[in-house]
Amino acid sequence: GQHVGGNVFFMRQTIGNACGTIGQHVGGNVFFMRQTIGNACGTIGLLHAIANNTDRLELEGGYLKSFIESTKGMSADQRGAYLERDEGITAAHEDSAQEGQTEVPSVDMPVNLHFVAVVQCEGHLYELDGRKPFPVNHGQTNPDNFLTDAAKLCQDFMARDPTELHFTILALSKM
Repeated sequence: GQHVGGNVFFMRQTIGNACGTIGQHVGGNVFFMRQTIGNACGTIGLLHAIANNTDRLELEGGYLKSFIESTKGMSADQRGAYLERDEGITAAHEDSAQEGQTEVPSVDMPVNLHFVAVVQCEGHLYELDGRKPFPVNHGQTNPDNFLTDAAKLCQDFMARDPTELHFTILALSKM
């Protein structure tokens, strides 16, 4: 079977879908947080992908495990506020951003690119975008079909603007 637990999808901000999904089913174990820090969507996307796969990952001690455990019982807004105050995650985010090959934008600089996570949780395919008020449920899936279903969702995003070339997909997988 496929061992992909989550995807992080990179796209231009103008292509994200409208948030008209109030009343949808969202499982109680979906880890979701709001993005309250500018230019932190990559970090938020990775947190969403990893936190929704802790049953398949063996996290050792450190900032990531501590953050996920400390925020388990919090609301999405509380998690976003907690991230703002979490010096360990903030330091790790800044350190890794400085290691990249491109110039790091300031936190307040407007950036027209965005990351969202696509995860499978409790038998459903979720789009997790910290700019939205809640997860978006894109229907049923399972571990065997997740990669195919997530790829279809990403293709749907890309079809919204066929002239746009700025897309990247990262897969969280077990080796």
